Amino acid sequence: MGELLEVYEASTSASLAQYKATHASSISDVSGYWSELAKSKLTWFAPFSEGLSGSFEEGSVSWFAGGRLNFVGKENETAIIWEGDEPGNVKHISFHELKNEVCKIANALKSAGVTKGDVVTLYMPMVPELCYTMLACARIGAIHSVIFAGFSADAIADRIQDAKSKWVVTASAGSRGGRNLPLKTICDAAVKKDRCVGVVEKVFVFDGKGETGSDWEVQDIHVKMTELVAAQRPVCSCEWMDAEDPLFILYTSGSTGRPKGLVHTTGGYALFAMHTTANSFGLSQQTAASTDGPKDVYACVADAGWITGHTYIVYGPLLNGCSTLMFESTPMYPDCGRYWDMVQRHKITVFYTAPTAIRSLMRFGDEAPNKYDLSSLRVLGTVGEPINPAAWKWYFDVIGKGRCAVVDTYWQTETGGHVITNLPGITPMKPGSCTLPCYGIEVVVLESATGKEIETTEAEGVLAIKQPWPGMARTCLGDHQRYLSVYMKPYPKYYFAGDGCRRDKDGYIWITGRVDDVLNVSGHRIGTAEVESALVAHMAVAQAAVVGLPHEIKGQGICCFTTLTDGHTESDDLIKELRQAVRTQIGPFATPDMIIPTSALPMTRSGKIMRRILRKIAAGELDSLGDTSTLLDPSVVDTLSKKVEQARK
Repeated sequence: MGELLEVYEASTSASLAQYKATHASSISDVSGYWSELAKSKLTWFAPFSEGLSGSFEEGSVSWFAGGRLNFVGKENETAIIWEGDEPGNVKHISFHELKNEVCKIANALKSAGVTKGDVVTLYMPMVPELCYTMLACARIGAIHSVIFAGFSADAIADRIQDAKSKWVVTASAGSRGGRNLPLKTICDAAVKKDRCVGVVEKVFVFDGKGETGSDWEVQDIHVKMTELVAAQRPVCSCEWMDAEDPLFILYTSGSTGRPKGLVHTTGGYALFAMHTTANSFGLSQQTAASTDGPKDVYACVADAGWITGHTYIVYGPLLNGCSTLMFESTPMYPDCGRYWDMVQRHKITVFYTAPTAIRSLMRFGDEAPNKYDLSSLRVLGTVGEPINPAAWKWYFDVIGKGRCAVVDTYWQTETGGHVITNLPGITPMKPGSCTLPCYGIEVVVLESATGKEIETTEAEGVLAIKQPWPGMARTCLGDHQRYLSVYMKPYPKYYFAGDGCRRDKDGYIWITGRVDDVLNVSGHRIGTAEVESALVAHMAVAQAAVVGLPHEIKGQGICCFTTLTDGHTESDDLIKELRQAVRTQIGPFATPDMIIPTSALPMTRSGKIMRRILRKIAAGELDSLGDTSTLLDPSVVDTLSKKVEQARK
């Protein structure tokens, strides 16, 4: 695939040169770099004695040994802006209110028996009480384990059992996109599972969606949380935590299908969340609590049930004293202008969303965003997957009006925060590239077969990180060997990200997809992201998901699932056009063997395409699909299976 030639200048040569010098200095002494930041940015009850200690290779890294802190004791948190499911349902929560609510919930939890080191599972809608409860757990030294409010009872039970969580916090109900979320009903079903009986002691239930405690069934295990909190004093002293004490557990999918409970620690995660939020979105000067004048209004429209919400809705923005938006609804409710209406009403300056959402909104054209005043925006961010150049350009031109930096962030649940991204006003942008490593992060490209570090500037291989950083997850809960085998042992002395990448002549990183998403077609290695980008560049395609399928001659063939934009319908001519588009963009060797236009792809409730299921469908392995309970619409599986079967005839 030929490299995209457009480079969007967002810097002067001096600022880029300064970035390179600062980055080189930061990775020459990572312990010193992060230690100086920790001293200047965080408030310590007891100072730490050393920065980095332990063994990276053996997966036993520690940061800021001897230090004690509790960063939610800071006095510079500013407001949370909560945007409910219905556009008119908005709350502005001041710092004073935030601190009072956190302290009252902390006291409520303590009164029920929650103590330092206990795991508290949260299964809640995107309401302020979710943020309050996360911070309340941190305040008293409990470990929160947030579960996305779209998971099934079985998935919740698995996580409760794995974490040995005695305490569960939920709400009687929630809403999203105009639909009711029966959270308590699902949560009750989870805690009644055999594997949770004897584990869970209490389920704290907040009133939700206009309900009161008299509107839902109360059993012995339930605590009416709204009433309990109302009876508490708004003062609760902080539990001073060792820097390496766990802050939270967050579960992420594993290649085996068994979720991994990744453990993040207090000191290292706090610093990394704070630092990357400030740098990646340019918040350092605009939001300092001591400065006068307008502050940033920051909107990450993810869900707090995922790492994006933890780091870039809750902890990162609040540690920087930034107003942070919590969004309960969807980009399509009540119409496709919802995001842009929020930007106008709240005068949002930094907007952070996923490429999937951008592509979904693109299909409706420019009319909706053009109805709203988007002049407050200065930074646009993308997260969760590589963004294809066509979507990047639409975001830049139509939403940013050609004047906003587009920050393409690469990171993982495991990393705790951004590890590769451009910096607004500093790094020139290339549509589709996450650009350059963050300060303090040493990214390398390895030969996949040998693990040898490729030292030439231009390279293609697997992405790895050479030195530890404070925000990295320390272990998989209860299974450190799994942590080592997944992240540290595939390429000894490196953290293995699991992604393939290409580094261009300017040192920019281009993610080519998960290593298991790189297809080998007649000896040609083809990144699925490249094929998807070529398809989505066609005006008829809204979304594309590409997987391999068994091929008798080539070893692997290429199967493409696509959804179409409004005004386009499935036809033989269109399929021919799409095949030609891929041939033109990448080369004849990448010609798709099968293109399946469809009305919908198998997606989780959080908006991620389930490529694992698409691989099974493409291979005809329907008897081993695995768990489909997290799909937004499970019927999509049957529809696509029939389409693939028909295409084979």
